[in-house]
Amino acid sequence: MAASRSANATIAGYIYQFDYTIKCLLNLTNEYDYVDIENIEDVDIHSTTEDAAIQCKYYAGTEYNHSIIAKPIRLMLKHYSNVIKGIFQPINYKLYGFYHSGQDKLAPSITVDFLKTHFLTYTEKGVQYKLHEVLALSDSELEEFLTFLSININAEEDTVQFKRIVSDLQAKFGCDAFEAEHYYYNGALKIISHAAKQNDTSQRRITKKEFLEQIDKKEILFNKWFLKYKGEKAYYTALRKQYFSPINISERFFLIDVGDTFNKAELKDLLFAISRKWSKLSKYESNPFCPYVYINNLNDADLIELKLELQGDNINFIDGYPFKGSGFTGTAINQEANNTNQIKLKLIDSLLNLDSTLQSHTKTKDIYQFYLNQPFWEPHNSFMRHTKIQVKDIISIKEII
Repeated sequence: MAASRSANATIAGYIYQFDYTIKCLLNLTNEYDYVDIENIEDVDIHSTTEDAAIQCKYYAGTEYNHSIIAKPIRLMLKHYSNVIKGIFQPINYKLYGFYHSGQDKLAPSITVDFLKTHFLTYTEKGVQYKLHEVLALSDSELEEFLTFLSININAEEDTVQFKRIVSDLQAKFGCDAFEAEHYYYNGALKIISHAAKQNDTSQRRITKKEFLEQIDKKEILFNKWFLKYKGEKAYYTALRKQYFSPINISERFFLIDVGDTFNKAELKDLLFAISRKWSKLSKYESNPFCPYVYINNLNDADLIELKLELQGDNINFIDGYPFKGSGFTGTAINQEANNTNQIKLKLIDSLLNLDSTLQSHTKTKDIYQFYLNQPFWEPHNSFMRHTKIQVKDIISIKEII
């Protein structure tokens, strides 16, 4: 249990730092202002008004003690000693952290003596060190260092910071809370977490302009950090509520990417689930329908095997080919599914056939593209309702719908 709590705290710390970076980027004034991630500190801000290196920490279960921030301050002082030598350019140093309690232990202003006693004096392997003496820094130089240092141990709680980010994204992109969270925030979290692990410092730098351009996509991305933040069950529930509510009745097109390797039984089980949930064939139904399905990366042999399996399981389907040797026609696949013919699936064999089907389909429709790495289809008609959702596997699609 303790290990689990520790792991959860570590994840919360990472997400808090990523969120703080997102907040910094959104708050930059100039579009060419930028942040460096994991450079001098966790987040370095370079803007027209300020250059700052920021250590950002989240200790929701920890009481504040001077020792917690002592090492970061020592690292900042080491950097400052090189500023004095002319090796580095001057920069502001900031500690930004959330703690469970104990904030009253730190005085509003720090003196040189307090700095020396509580932050610069430390013991390592039984030996006491005084960093200011090691670096040969005078009291006046330490006084000057303090003018560059600011400490905020009353930072926003993670939920407050997150809500502020979502609100800022709503204002920026003119969207609702769901879109701000699942499109823009999700994309931002993926960009920042990816940049943080790059070895090349240039790949850990991002301008506000680049950041906003990269997140301005209406796609549901598969992002392990977003799933850790939301929790898989809550994440799937939110997508299901948003896109797959039975209240929104329309004919639905499911475009499914199976990738290079997939489990055939899982694919067939997914088709059963789609057919069962998105078919309305009752004789009392005034507007009966069944779902359309296109499976990307499925070769001809596997497609034939799948159709034989469905036939063997008494799943009545059509594929747009009226008879052996005929060509595909939109008229054939768009025939009405009803209680009499019991058509439960309409299988589309190719992207070319998909385009033909959509062009000849006149009813209200929703298109859902589930992709693994990159979207594999774009509509020719911008008025089509098209939702792109990145997934990790076939099983997760079933959880979503």
